[in-house]
Amino acid sequence: MRLSAIDDYLLRTPAKPNLVGTARFVTEFLYFGIKEARACLFAGLFFAAVFFVPRTGLLGVPRYDALLIIALAIQAWMVWIKFETLDELKAISLFHAVGFALEVFKTSGGIQSWAYPDFAYTKVFGVPLFSGFMYAAVGSYIIQAWRLLDLRVKHHPPYWMAALVAALIYANFFTHHYITDYRWYLAACALGLYARATVIFKPFDRERSMPLYLAFVLIGFFVWLAENLSTFFGIWQYPNQLGAWSAVHLGKWSSWSLLVIMTFTIVANLKHIKKRIHIPE
Repeated sequence: MRLSAIDDYLLRTPAKPNLVGTARFVTEFLYFGIKEARACLFAGLFFAAVFFVPRTGLLGVPRYDALLIIALAIQAWMVWIKFETLDELKAISLFHAVGFALEVFKTSGGIQSWAYPDFAYTKVFGVPLFSGFMYAAVGSYIIQAWRLLDLRVKHHPPYWMAALVAALIYANFFTHHYITDYRWYLAACALGLYARATVIFKPFDRERSMPLYLAFVLIGFFVWLAENLSTFFGIWQYPNQLGAWSAVHLGKWSSWSLLVIMTFTIVANLKHIKKRIHIPE
């Protein structure tokens, strides 16, 4: 797999065993920040467009349509400069499709969990096509972070169990409108499933580790923050935000964390990533 010159440089950091104390902490923290920023490249550029494209549109193009054009351009650029492979693009396209299907359901007449109030030529079933890229951004981040931080996972649960839990999480986003919301039961099941799983990463020249479920929760938190900013700028609105903006309910943090687990499961099945996962016999 060919890498861009920037990614290759970040992955070939020279070892500095004599670096200790505060100097090591600062150096590792700095490199971790740089790699995280690089991993967030698609998400960062896309959400910058979300925040800065005026509600009135851009050069006569409605805002939602302009965001779709920008998202496609960013994606094509990342493949062209080898920041992303074609196989990774296929996985990200799957995230887009999965997210878009959820958006269509959630904004349908009988549900109306939220709405996209502005006009767009590229709306399908009332949902602008750019919306799927918000889910794709999460997938893109996980894929890029996996490579740049040289991630490995110890004690990953069997794939069939992880896939089953991911499928049930996705199904619950739909079924909880008609039957009981099993979110917390699924969260408890996922916690048990990944209780022994540890993610090992390399911010600089030494490996560090943390519980995998903690990573899910932290990523979910940052997605929840991005959702608050998006609703503040009026990209979409929840029913309680129609009169005046208010913070997205904290409970959405748990929903995003569960969605991160589902996204992680899809990413973990990419061939070059699957090699970095240890499943105990």
